[in-house]
Amino acid sequence: MNSKGNETAGVERLTLTVEETAHLLGISRGLAYEMVKSGRLPVIHLGRRLLVPKHGLQEILRGTGGVDGTKG
Repeated sequence: MNSKGNETAGVERLTLTVEETAHLLGISRGLAYEMVKSGRLPVIHLGRRLLVPKHGLQEILRGTGGVDGTKG
């Protein structure tokens, strides 16, 4: 257990927030949300939270997920 009492210490997160994704991609928060709205950035809806799966983001960056919504 870490100092915050989090029992998942050492477990890699599988998702990022939209804000974290924007920062990693070097784009604005607004553009990231625009990409979510248009379907160009994959998200998982958990209640009111939007989370970007890391594997979906990696596919987009590799060119296999299609930022324009296409595969390959």
